[in-house]
Amino acid sequence: METRTDSTPAPAAQAPHADLVITLGHTGATVETAGGKATRLGEMIEAGLPVPPAFCLSTGLFDLFLRETGLAAEVRAAEARGADSRTIRELIVEREIPESVARTVLAAYEELGRPRVAVRSSACREDSADRSFAGQHDTVLDVSGDQALLRAVKTCWASLWSDRAAAYRDSGSAGSIAVVVQEMIHADVSGVLFTVDPVGAQPNRIVVEACCGLGEGLVSGRVSSDFFAVDDRTLELVEERVRYKVTKCASVTPGTIGMTKVDAADRDTPCLTREQLTALARLALDVRARYGTEQDIEWALRDGTLYLLQTRPITTRPRENATEEKRSPYVAPQPDAARQGTLWSRMDIGEIFVGLMSPLGLSFARYYQRHVHRDCAAALGVRDTGDVDLHMGYLQGHVYLNISYTAYLLGQCLPTRDQRHFTSRFVSEEADLSTYENPFGTFPGGIDDLLSTLHWVQSTATEMLTMRHRAEEMVATRLYEFDRARRLDLARMSRRELNAELIRYLDFFHDAHVGYMPYYINAFGFYGVLTELCRKWLGAEGDNLQNRLKTDMSSLRTVASAQEIWKVARAARARPRVMKIIDEAPLEQIGQRLRDDEEGHAFWNAEMEPFLRANGTRGRQEMELTHPRWIDDPSYIFQMIRRYAADGLSADDLMGRSRARAEGDARAALEKLPMPQRKTLETVIAMYSLCSELRETTRMSMITSIWLVRNVVYEVGRRLHTEGVLHSLDEVAHLDFEDVRTYLAGTGTAREAFPRAELEKRRRAHDYHNRLPEPPLTFVGEYDPTRSVRPAADGTRLAGLGSSPGRIVGRARIVEDLVWQADEFQPGEILVTRYTDASWTPLFAIAGGVVTDIGSMLSHSSIVSREFNVPSVVNTKYATQRINTGDMVMVDGDTGVVEVVEG
Repeated sequence: METRTDSTPAPAAQAPHADLVITLGHTGATVETAGGKATRLGEMIEAGLPVPPAFCLSTGLFDLFLRETGLAAEVRAAEARGADSRTIRELIVEREIPESVARTVLAAYEELGRPRVAVRSSACREDSADRSFAGQHDTVLDVSGDQALLRAVKTCWASLWSDRAAAYRDSGSAGSIAVVVQEMIHADVSGVLFTVDPVGAQPNRIVVEACCGLGEGLVSGRVSSDFFAVDDRTLELVEERVRYKVTKCASVTPGTIGMTKVDAADRDTPCLTREQLTALARLALDVRARYGTEQDIEWALRDGTLYLLQTRPITTRPRENATEEKRSPYVAPQPDAARQGTLWSRMDIGEIFVGLMSPLGLSFARYYQRHVHRDCAAALGVRDTGDVDLHMGYLQGHVYLNISYTAYLLGQCLPTRDQRHFTSRFVSEEADLSTYENPFGTFPGGIDDLLSTLHWVQSTATEMLTMRHRAEEMVATRLYEFDRARRLDLARMSRRELNAELIRYLDFFHDAHVGYMPYYINAFGFYGVLTELCRKWLGAEGDNLQNRLKTDMSSLRTVASAQEIWKVARAARARPRVMKIIDEAPLEQIGQRLRDDEEGHAFWNAEMEPFLRANGTRGRQEMELTHPRWIDDPSYIFQMIRRYAADGLSADDLMGRSRARAEGDARAALEKLPMPQRKTLETVIAMYSLCSELRETTRMSMITSIWLVRNVVYEVGRRLHTEGVLHSLDEVAHLDFEDVRTYLAGTGTAREAFPRAELEKRRRAHDYHNRLPEPPLTFVGEYDPTRSVRPAADGTRLAGLGSSPGRIVGRARIVEDLVWQADEFQPGEILVTRYTDASWTPLFAIAGGVVTDIGSMLSHSSIVSREFNVPSVVNTKYATQRINTGDMVMVDGDTGVVEVVEG
């Protein structure tokens, strides 16, 4: 049991310095004595608003603490000699609080009733009309007990000299700080409310973001949230977007806040009822009226009761012209014919670009476009690589390939002289090409055509002669760079050294992508030849043959990664002590506990290290730098090890059955052909298989190069957070990659390189894109998001695209977050999700069927479903909205129908 510093604390009124403690709502608090946050909380309590009870340790008590400990003179001296902020913080945290000050704090705590509390900094400059200081000073949640409270108070006092706060304020003068001690609300639901739309700029809209659990998860971007817009004149709900919510931020043990799972029943239901939303909007209007300006309000809901936790004036303006959303992916103005007639696609650039990208991810994609993509085209034997600005485009946070312009350029190559051979590869079923004509026409004939053809022939011949050797070199280089990177400590590097490392990695990034591209296109080309010959010589049976042979983009290394996880799982199951650690330890602690255990350490070296060396740089949406890779966070791998070990099936058996059937089908079809045709097809199949194998082998070089760049960017992010430029490491997502390069190469300050206003602008744009409906995989011309339609609320039947044959009935499971839900997924269940990429492959091995909102015959989910012989329907558009976990559903991969047959 905890020992108090004073076994019988006096009431606050009898405390040694009771006059320096302010009971909020009962005595007047001013910005000078209580700071901005406490002053506003006191005003709200006085106005009768539902604010949890709290008291404030005034700036006077903090100043007294500095004087009585002798820190006032020490701090002044440290500031005068230019000591860094960390030195001053350590002085405060390490100094013992004088008895009289401690008794004062604890007496006020006793008078509050000694509940669990949130301890929040309240600086004098905080929450002003011009600058919010949001996130600059510390908050300590779920505090209980005397000693814990005193430690939390010192933490908040010391945060006056946090690097973040020092960078944010205009001068070197820190001023003073107060501390709010407020009853902790263990919220069922919490979130933020803006009395004006901070992003969309639509008038008369109250915007509410709501999440399960504590609001810290929402602020940090670690949890999914529901979005609501309410008309501030009628209080009617005008927009609602309910997301599937897997995780929440909550108290995991007394005094410890962490991530836990949302109850299954709450995952796909709105966080707030209409009545609760209306009540919250009314409270917000009261607060706005009280202050006469638009407000940013933090709120919580506990056992049906609403609480207001904080309010501050909105200091950023809504995005201008938000309603006039850009409808063309072109980055620069184009002639009307090109703007209206271009075919755009994000298919099959899809495995690394699929889905909404962060501002950092988009800026990295633009770097790729400007510095890498042209040379990728040249590596294919394209003599004239054209205008690099026309190769790619961007719309609503998504990356698109300009299919029309690319098809025009590839007209220089013999296999794609007929543009349809290329165009058909990147068109999803939702695009109508019945009247499509390439606005760029066909590549010029005459001498240009002859020179381009000769150039392509020479390049292709060289490629065929060197492709195996180059792949071997790429594999060796990848492993060297991977091993080298794991030995380095980026945190110890100077800015100049870190810049040199980034340049090295970007060179590798360039070479890996350029080296990979011929394998990808040649595999695609040989498959095109195979398709034509199968159609000509085998008819309908040819479709079956080519689909059995073609597991394009994911069939080799990607599917093999699932098999290798299975092998690791079998090795773990053979070691009961190792399996016990994996089964029972929290996900984030498994790796360290294995390495700390003698038998676990042997398992780690023998099984995990080789697996991570071969597969560790894989991850979700791999061109998106914000996503950790398996080696950065192996939680998903441990989830799959648990799942595979418990399941008891053999990956070898499963893969063997699938491939044996494919080989049997191929042999049966080929044996019906005359010898010359059979030999021709066998040769084409062999070349396709070789190019596919080399493509998947070298693809790991491409993925590893992205991981290396990510390491440097996040090291920069950690430094920016320490210096206060970023409020949290999550804000790395709002950086611009060119700013990172410029900063590392230059001598300017971090604040100059990364202006706060630009970070906020990019964040608001990303938030706005996140609200919009998912744009199509392919479209011609421009895309208007207002044309999107919502499905009927009572529909139970969905029509999509049957992408892997077969028919199955099973229980559905909505999967939004692989790491948190992999252990929930049961063998034979129907995987229902928005889209998949390479990191999802291990889950396919135990799925009974696969259903996605978006996709095509050539998307990852379709290809890997065919590889595992799993019925699949893609491009349903609304499956994740219309199907609930636990529904009994029928998936027909032949007709493309998904139907709920039992709720």
